[in-house]
Amino acid sequence: MKEIITRENIVVGVPTEPHEDAIRRCGQMLVNAGYVNPRYIEGMLARDRGFSTAIGNYIAIPHGEKEYKNDILKTGLVVLTYPEGIDWSGQTVYLVIGIAAQGNEHLDILENIVDKLEEGEDVLALVNAGDKDAILHTLAGEGA
Repeated sequence: MKEIITRENIVVGVPTEPHEDAIRRCGQMLVNAGYVNPRYIEGMLARDRGFSTAIGNYIAIPHGEKEYKNDILKTGLVVLTYPEGIDWSGQTVYLVIGIAAQGNEHLDILENIVDKLEEGEDVLALVNAGDKDAILHTLAGEGA
């Protein structure tokens, strides 16, 4: 996962905001990093309206609907931490991982996220540490 996540695409300590704004923020970060076209943000919002992208354990993984796959330029992740939490369709979320994945690469990405952050306490510790390098290490699997 090292090649799809960079320290520059991790933002810690984001103030609480509506979850739709968090999706837009993730989407814009994906655009700025060259992972997607701007239209992909519409797909991320549509996906979350159709089925919440909050997956439990205080994590949300906004990503675009299948119809927006052509807007993905390359696979990549962006990460936002919300130490005060966000109300995400009735769930509290502290860690938001925006995903742009070509082909079926999203399956490996999701498997890695679930594997590395299977306990809510691990997520909270990572968010509360406010350490970009720790997030990068956890999600990229460096030294694992």
